[in-house]
Amino acid sequence: MTWVTRTALAAGLGFLYGPIAVLIVYSFNASPMVTVWGGFSTRWYGALLADAPLLSAAWVSLKVAVLASLLATILGTLAALALERQGRFRGRALFTGLVFGPIVMPEVMIGLSLLLMFIGIGLDRGLVTLVIAHTTFCTGFVTVVVGARLRGLDRSLEEAAADLGAAPARVLTTVTLPLLAPALAAGGLLAFTLSLDDLVIASFVSGPGSTTLPMRLYSQVRLGVNPEINAASTLLVGLVSVAVLLASWLTGRRRQG
Repeated sequence: MTWVTRTALAAGLGFLYGPIAVLIVYSFNASPMVTVWGGFSTRWYGALLADAPLLSAAWVSLKVAVLASLLATILGTLAALALERQGRFRGRALFTGLVFGPIVMPEVMIGLSLLLMFIGIGLDRGLVTLVIAHTTFCTGFVTVVVGARLRGLDRSLEEAAADLGAAPARVLTTVTLPLLAPALAAGGLLAFTLSLDDLVIASFVSGPGSTTLPMRLYSQVRLGVNPEINAASTLLVGLVSVAVLLASWLTGRRRQG
């Protein structure tokens, strides 16, 4: 690697992660002024425990992320099995577009489309609409992860189980799904991260009492930044980073296996 490449790499990483590093450092700022360093302190992390609206938003985000990731993992796995194991079938192209469409569509378009659908069917916006919207958005990502694992799976193990008399359902539950476990976990963690971090789609489909943490932080930032927001953002960054690193580790195990 030449010095030009190293310099470009360092500049790129600094541009991407420098602001996040500054946010984390100033979350430990003792001063109430976010641009003035007043010494090291964890007072703003303690202040989060007394911020009931922020804690309520965080609880909503966690509930939505857990439910959406579970549903997206189930639906994404079924979609991957259909695409990888069923060969060509009528409507395959349409089905593929429906599964992977949310990955490439702008989130504004997804949020607006879902909002119009919920209004059209008379479904009140709230926790249910948030879970449906995030499940729709995350399913395609799970399908990509699980589908990649299915393509590299040793089919002889499933064929051996079938030759020994196992029914297709038993082969799926005792052979296929255990072999897919790392990919299922990685896909679920990816869906959890995407749901937890979403702001745009949630802004369209949330309702009274279903404000998510990113929405709450965004609304507070518009009124002014304070170190408490830095502390909340740091915790969110840490949680997302742990989920991403765990998903990457599971994906690496999947590839080695």
